[in-house]
Amino acid sequence: MPHRKIESRAVAVPSSRLSRLAKLGGLASSIAGNVAADVAGQLVRGQRPRLDELLLTPANALKVADRLAQMRGAAMKVGQLISMDAGDMLPPELAEILGRLRQEAHHMPVPQLRRVLTEAWGRNWQQRFAEFDAAPIAAASIGQVHRARTKDGRDLAIKVQYPGVRRSIDSDVDNVAALMRVAGLVPGGVDIAPMVVEAKRQLHEEADYEREGRCLSSFGALLADRPEFRVPELHPDLTAPNVLAMSYVDGRPIDSLAPAPQPERDRVLTLLIGLLFRELFEFRLMQTDPNFANYRYAPATGQVLLLDFGATRAFPAEFAELYRRLLRAGLGGDRAGIRAAARDIGFLADDVPARLEQAMLEMFEMSLQPLRQDAPFDFGGSDLAMRMREAGMAMASDRAHFRIPPMDTLFLQRKFGGIYMLATRMRARVDLRGIVEPYL
Repeated sequence: MPHRKIESRAVAVPSSRLSRLAKLGGLASSIAGNVAADVAGQLVRGQRPRLDELLLTPANALKVADRLAQMRGAAMKVGQLISMDAGDMLPPELAEILGRLRQEAHHMPVPQLRRVLTEAWGRNWQQRFAEFDAAPIAAASIGQVHRARTKDGRDLAIKVQYPGVRRSIDSDVDNVAALMRVAGLVPGGVDIAPMVVEAKRQLHEEADYEREGRCLSSFGALLADRPEFRVPELHPDLTAPNVLAMSYVDGRPIDSLAPAPQPERDRVLTLLIGLLFRELFEFRLMQTDPNFANYRYAPATGQVLLLDFGATRAFPAEFAELYRRLLRAGLGGDRAGIRAAARDIGFLADDVPARLEQAMLEMFEMSLQPLRQDAPFDFGGSDLAMRMREAGMAMASDRAHFRIPPMDTLFLQRKFGGIYMLATRMRARVDLRGIVEPYL
């Protein structure tokens, strides 16, 4: 089944700093208007309004999500990051609204698309193609993807970056982080400064399509011995800092496997979980974006197709060794070893109260349960994900001691969580211990 053309509206991307700031300024004014109206209504009813409750409303969150989806670029991306990394600390309805940013994006109108391609390839770029479909097959926060066929017969997927994304990253991230704070969409006790710094660094990397092309080629080489996986081939002659050209690979969404026979679901998730640990311990290079859209499935060959390497992250050898220690201690039931490794990784700090440390260690023990059994772990028949989410929310509610973990850890945990969610949705049965033990 080929990619389905996206159905979102074509909305021009505001590309100047002034126009992007105006969009956010208008949003702040709109939220302020909502709050003023709510304050007036409560005063008329003889109630004493609370500012935090008036700011933190689904109506305001919906305005933020819609405006960020229109702006795209770093503005939309930082909303995605907050929805993923602070989602457990937000009221469920707000987390759900911001979560829309992970699925929704408008695309560029055709005239704006042509201007971007002319800037990248020159005025006569259309002469290089037998076909170029102006309707995108995918759109996200940084760019959109088009299918094309060159005159020499290459079937390509062309990722085109939205105009102005790269030069607006720092100001977008700063402005959106400030807006989120003012709008009450981030709990007051949470220091998001490390996340803001990391969002800028990551976005500058993701906006460099030549870098993504190198990561694409690296993964293609690293997985050359595994025909179960397929990585698109880079086409350097058509790749530029804001345009990435790669071979088109045809497949279905990975979660379309949900009704497939149990053995096939088990095989595919065993492949993906095995790849996760290979990325950490062998490659020390990981595609850290857990969006399900980054994986597709080819029914004819049974291959897993790997897409989108913009969020590729290298891990130091010492970092991988810390996780190896944590897993060894966990498999051995060594509580003291788990505590020592967790402290060295940065999960536990010196000022964490004993009760919170105990809760965190119990959560680690809980997460390691699937690795301790000799039989395959049944993701579909376990309530472990729900219990861990409840435990995480309980710890996050202790605002005074909540800390965002080190960034390497945050990105790795996000990838773990995304693959865990996929395995749960697929109701897969996977021999986790068998996968992990060779690396320990």
